[in-house]
Amino acid sequence: MRLCVFCGSSPGNKPEYLAAAQQLGTALAKAGIGLVYGGAQVGLMGAVADAALAAGGDVIGVIPRHLVERELAHEGLTTLHEVGSMHERKAMMADLSDGFIALPGGVGTFEELFEVWTWGQLGHHQKPCALFNAAGYYDQLIAFLDHALTEGFMRQPYRDMLIVDNKVDSLLHRVRHYSPPAVSKWVKAQER
Repeated sequence: MRLCVFCGSSPGNKPEYLAAAQQLGTALAKAGIGLVYGGAQVGLMGAVADAALAAGGDVIGVIPRHLVERELAHEGLTTLHEVGSMHERKAMMADLSDGFIALPGGVGTFEELFEVWTWGQLGHHQKPCALFNAAGYYDQLIAFLDHALTEGFMRQPYRDMLIVDNKVDSLLHRVRHYSPPAVSKWVKAQER
């Protein structure tokens, strides 16, 4: 099994974020789960990769050439794939992975998670999508998602697709035992 981790190229302002990345990387390696991530050596990205490698894990990075040229690529990975664009990066990361976890991060992290979550809703894959809510980082996003549900822009089965946890062990347990919803994305006219 391999899990894709989306996360910041910055360490953030709280030491708990860095600690969460390190905990996740270590836990993945100890569980025999390969790590797929964006291939950089900086921020939470570098921390999750370094922790997985230090614990003997298999780490696959996928990074666009323009970031390699800026010397951001992690040189010590099990495998590093260079691709031509961000679109190619996301497609390869998704293809290599059996599920997705977002650590704290910025717009890129949000975009990556929301894209694979949308793909799951549309039935393009049956893979788990999760938020590692380290130090409550995603509390306001979770509240907003619940607001979208209340306001009728999201259905409960699709809200339930997103696993949210703030503990590594229970997060990985839930990811490993994920069952996708058995509902159609498209609402029939009479159900509106």
